[in-house]
Amino acid sequence: MYVVRPVELSDIGALESLSAVATPGVHTLPRTREAITAFVERSIASFAAQVDIPSEESYLFVLEETGSREVVGTAAVHASAGSNGTYFAFRNDVIQQVSRDLNISHSVHALTLCSELTACSQLAGFNLRDREHAGIEAALLSRARLLFAALAPHRFGDRFFVPLAGVTDSDGQSPFWNALGRKFFKMDFLEAERVIGGARNRTLIVELMPHYPVYVPLLPGDAQAAMGQIHPSGQLAFKLLTEEGFEADEYVDIFDGGPILAAHKLSLRSFCGSQHRRVETASREGGATVTYAVATSAERFRAVTVACPPCDTSDAICLPAAAQEALGVAPGDSVICVRL
Repeated sequence: MYVVRPVELSDIGALESLSAVATPGVHTLPRTREAITAFVERSIASFAAQVDIPSEESYLFVLEETGSREVVGTAAVHASAGSNGTYFAFRNDVIQQVSRDLNISHSVHALTLCSELTACSQLAGFNLRDREHAGIEAALLSRARLLFAALAPHRFGDRFFVPLAGVTDSDGQSPFWNALGRKFFKMDFLEAERVIGGARNRTLIVELMPHYPVYVPLLPGDAQAAMGQIHPSGQLAFKLLTEEGFEADEYVDIFDGGPILAAHKLSLRSFCGSQHRRVETASREGGATVTYAVATSAERFRAVTVACPPCDTSDAICLPAAAQEALGVAPGDSVICVRL
């Protein structure tokens, strides 16, 4: 059985191991022990904070195998993107060009640097040790952070977005970056990602990136082809997020051109499809079962997957003893559940 829980200081070593096998250039997890420790400490402080409106909080979750107590995955959600600055992205625009003298009017695809995603809540840091063979635990890890948001809506905004890593070659280079960002930063893609630390809210972005529309037809063919395309390591996350209710929006990442998915929270299954139920102990009788992601209260958050009888027409959900133990609940306690 797997359980998703808030990160703890004792997880730092495991997160360092996870970051060591992450694909270079894919900005999903801090890579140095110092950066990981800072992120963990920030997350612990965020969970403990008394929050009225979303601000600088970042919540980091880990996926733990209950038998071995081994951490095999991690995922994060930021209460407000750009909380330490302005979050920058490229907006896909269509510019109308008109020449009355030549009697010509046509549309041109352009990219415009914008800050419209600032203050939206952002999913980030989805990382699994063995994503190629991942099962239902991957869906649990992805969805758990949204179940936490559904349990504590005052901690998050009404809109969520998630940037997915864009296409890079075998050397970790991005054709989109080489055609655009490299001309302004004067450094290669991996070096720029190291300098920026995976962030998209640093002042140097607005200092160096072009403030005028960039005409897409003027970019090389490989850069145009890379726009909105997902790095192979992001295919699992893309599948899980679209099943949740996210859709490709009008923005792309300013570094690698990867797609940015977005949704209003009421379009997400964890918000509109989740149900609050009272815990009962499952009997040993057979019958049809449904697989749920089940989570406890925001104050002591835990989430697991459980195959149990459908609870759509009942005010109770029947959980086996092992699931109750992993969640830290007892019969009569309240949980939130959503079908996987």
